[in-house]
Amino acid sequence: MASLRDIKSRITSTKKTSQITKAMEMVSAAKWNRGVTNAKAFVPYMEKIQEVTASIAVGSKDVNHPMLQHRPVKKTGYLVITSDRGLAGAFNSNVLRQALQAIQGKHKSNDEFGIIAIGRVGRDFFRKRGMNVVLDIVGISDQPSFDDIKEIASNTVGMFSDGIFDELHIYYSHYVSAISQDVTHKKLLPLTDIAASSKLTSYEYEPNAEAILDVLLPQYAESLIYGALLDSKASEHAARMTAMRNATDNANELISSYSLTYNRARQAAITQEITEIVGGAAALE
Repeated sequence: MASLRDIKSRITSTKKTSQITKAMEMVSAAKWNRGVTNAKAFVPYMEKIQEVTASIAVGSKDVNHPMLQHRPVKKTGYLVITSDRGLAGAFNSNVLRQALQAIQGKHKSNDEFGIIAIGRVGRDFFRKRGMNVVLDIVGISDQPSFDDIKEIASNTVGMFSDGIFDELHIYYSHYVSAISQDVTHKKLLPLTDIAASSKLTSYEYEPNAEAILDVLLPQYAESLIYGALLDSKASEHAARMTAMRNATDNANELISSYSLTYNRARQAAITQEITEIVGGAAALE
């Protein structure tokens, strides 16, 4: 059995750990609240730009924009969103596992795909496995603005428009609730099902549908990336808040267990001392 000093040291160190995890939980809770607000606030814009884009694309039968058309797939792009830090439970591993399974199940060599990694964890994960990371961005703030990812979003959409990728998929963690986040996969480009999930409205516009879609479609695709990032950030903060709460609870359980062990050991030591004193007194009589 460990000595009383060792047990006391374990109790002290575990209490310090619980204080740290509790503080991290509170910080993540504040970030989570703001993250959910940001994600929800972006939804009306997403819905409106999808409605306008779909209405123009479907309402103009002569439109044949490349971002709306299937083409033979020679190379596939994968946009994978993770965090820059760990301590968030299975938040990163769930996304990376599903993305890795999809890539390995579909492709035989690095020449058939490219990975755009948002987040240090995802970037390092794929690079360690020798996979083709063509773009990456790290150091995004906990409450990102569109300017934070404007360049990589524009470059990603541009790689499809330039024919580097023939299709583009996105993997991220979708926020459901504070204790539930689902890994989500979407086909980002081409936008072949843009009208399937939006209501259509008749618009009057000029000069023509082709010119308007040349501007709207890249903006819509970039907004999908930004919306997924906001969703992922809300999920990250929720996952880290839950993980730190669980860590605090586990630490408190350990403290209780160590305290019980300490009290028993202390009681045994006191009993032993009393027994020795009584025995010594009896020997002197």
